[in-house]
Amino acid sequence: MTILQNILLATIVITSLMAVVLILLNKGKGGGLSDMFGGGMTQSLNTSGVAQKNLVRLTTTVIVVWAACIIGYALTMRFAPATPAVPGL
Repeated sequence: MTILQNILLATIVITSLMAVVLILLNKGKGGGLSDMFGGGMTQSLNTSGVAQKNLVRLTTTVIVVWAACIIGYALTMRFAPATPAVPGL
């Protein structure tokens, strides 16, 4: 069970970092933090509407995988066999 938990935890870390980067790359709608941290770059790079749609799809997919991994990790923690108490402590 610990191997599965380690794999899920690594996936959570990787997808968390990817989600942060992808969210900041998305086109800002109101000139908020996304423009400050690089989201406004899409305007200067003249990206097409198709590229923006693909970026939104990729962001959504990464976040769905992230959420599924968190649920899976929580379930493995919940149903993991109890560790025996160490005598003498």
